[in-house]
Amino acid sequence: MRPDFRDPRLILLALAALLLLATFVMPRMSVRRAGFDLLAIIDITGSMNVRDGAASGRPISRLDAAKAALRDMIAALPCSSRVGLGVFSERRPFLLFEPVDACADFGPLAASIEAVDWRMAWDGDSRISAGLYRAIDMAAELNADLLFFSDGQEAPPLPASGGPVFEERPGAVRGVVVGVGGYALAPIPKFDDKGREIGFVGADEVPHESRFGRPPRGSERREGYDARNAPFGAAAAVGTEHLSSVKEEYLRALADTTGLAYAHLEDGARLLKSYAGVATARPRQATLDLRPMLGVAAGICLFAAAVATPLSARGRRRRATVRLNVQTGRSS
Repeated sequence: MRPDFRDPRLILLALAALLLLATFVMPRMSVRRAGFDLLAIIDITGSMNVRDGAASGRPISRLDAAKAALRDMIAALPCSSRVGLGVFSERRPFLLFEPVDACADFGPLAASIEAVDWRMAWDGDSRISAGLYRAIDMAAELNADLLFFSDGQEAPPLPASGGPVFEERPGAVRGVVVGVGGYALAPIPKFDDKGREIGFVGADEVPHESRFGRPPRGSERREGYDARNAPFGAAAAVGTEHLSSVKEEYLRALADTTGLAYAHLEDGARLLKSYAGVATARPRQATLDLRPMLGVAAGICLFAAAVATPLSARGRRRRATVRLNVQTGRSS
């Protein structure tokens, strides 16, 4: 029996075969599109272990929340984008690797982000302002935008005179300071020398005031004050530095000082929206992988052919019935 080349099912099956063949013949094409170059620096200091985030109905740490949002954001970046990664502890960032292709190297990128851990920290201090300023310098050297993830908790607290002065030109590097964590004070997990959690940081285990530099105003009214020997008073300061929340007002002030934007961490989609609104678009040649689109199109054709088969059979039966009725009517 000769095939009916006008049969829609045959046409759909032939088209599906051609589309599948095309996935091997021309799997990729070069296009010019705008992408981004960015450096992501993640705070890995102790307060980032606070579990005031949530995923799938269970609490997660600020560090895990930042990593998950960054990974989802990178997955949504245009394929001409490049991403570098670093971590922050003490008063300086450490570059793990320079920006790499966000699509071609997504697997290693995602694995590197997942591997970021608080145990990488080389010091217990957390000088947020100093770390941010140096991260801006690092991004400038890489000609990249900056994403700086932190809860903003300075540890130990800044002196009464304030933190370091930002000496660069505000806005020379674009990017976002990303505030991580909840707004309510929460306990900070404590770990032993082997990295095992053993409770929470106590009020007597952290300094609640910096006693470097000039004392704050009103210190002369403190108990035991002596201008020479005890300018901060004789009693130890008591506060809430053993608890933690996102220091949004402080992070916003740092963002204003440096010319960066500020966003509170929600998820990858909103993080990308905040970043794209201030990012530097960089048009360049990129490789567009056509295989997923061709495969989907072939699948649609196969599905349409499968649906068309019973419809075609039903149509043939209907036409046969009509012919039979016509013949029967004529014979009577």
